[in-house]
Amino acid sequence: MDSVTLVGIDLGKHSFHLHGQDRKGLAVFRRKCNRKQLVEFFAKFHPCTAIMEACAGAHYLARKLAALGHEVKLISPQYVRPFVKGNKNDFIDAEAICEAASRPTMRFVPPKTEVQQTLSMLHRVRESLVRDRTKTANQMHGFLLEFGVALPIGFTVIKRLPALLAEHEDLPPQLVSVLERLHEHFKYLDGQIAEVEKQLSHQVHEDDLGHRLMTLPGVGPITASVLSAEMGGGHQFAASRDFAASLGLVPRQYSTGGKSTLLGISKRGDKNLRRLLVQCARAFMQRLDKYPSPLADWVRSLLTRRHSNVVACALANKLARMAWALARSHTVYDPGKLRPEPAAA
Repeated sequence: MDSVTLVGIDLGKHSFHLHGQDRKGLAVFRRKCNRKQLVEFFAKFHPCTAIMEACAGAHYLARKLAALGHEVKLISPQYVRPFVKGNKNDFIDAEAICEAASRPTMRFVPPKTEVQQTLSMLHRVRESLVRDRTKTANQMHGFLLEFGVALPIGFTVIKRLPALLAEHEDLPPQLVSVLERLHEHFKYLDGQIAEVEKQLSHQVHEDDLGHRLMTLPGVGPITASVLSAEMGGGHQFAASRDFAASLGLVPRQYSTGGKSTLLGISKRGDKNLRRLLVQCARAFMQRLDKYPSPLADWVRSLLTRRHSNVVACALANKLARMAWALARSHTVYDPGKLRPEPAAA
């Protein structure tokens, strides 16, 4: 057991499967344990490298094992799958995790802090509430359309639905009752979304990185908090282009025979963060006259040659690179330059 340098952990809800190997990659032990036994095992085990897939519960366990003196690395599950040999079971998965981690070019996921996980949780709750609010509004639009009432697009008319129903006295009482119930649910969801956004805004203003990210053009509290939660310090990326590529904001390649073929953006990684950055880019493009800067001049020159959708993706790529620069080198955004300048000491 003293020769073990790498321990692969196949995570589960109640049971965990361990595979330990030495420096030569030879298997030393296999063990199945529950959550309590896992912590007790690593508390008594000599310092080693623990490898897990970046899935549910991995970030908490990574912090727990790191506090016990072990080095913890997380791998994206998509990079582990090619190393699964033969039939799949939990011990083979743990062995595949070790095999993947031993590759010199393997990419790892940095464990998140409690603050980052809390911010991610709030964003997932907000996204769920927004989807429910949209679904409720669409239901009200659809039910009224079945009875010949076509409402204008948007949430504004939904908020004054009771007055609108009073104008149509020929609607069935059962329909009016259902619409009133849906309207109350819509108001509840709208209030919950406002509370979550207020909490996110409060947290991002208290966070140093989030506060600096909001200086970027078009970036508000929602996008800044997502960037702060997902990117962290940015040390997991060697360059700004790597961060933009992880979000799928770079061209997709299909090159062979020495001929380079570039297609549309790859759309890899976090689609929510990519969507937010594109929305920030569109917001900036709609207000170019209010942002007299080299960045605005660059966007104007692109708009004369490319479609606005292409320009929006290019600007989103540049915003992602700027965000990485702010996080990595502790800089502040200067509107007079395309590159951020170091923050004052």
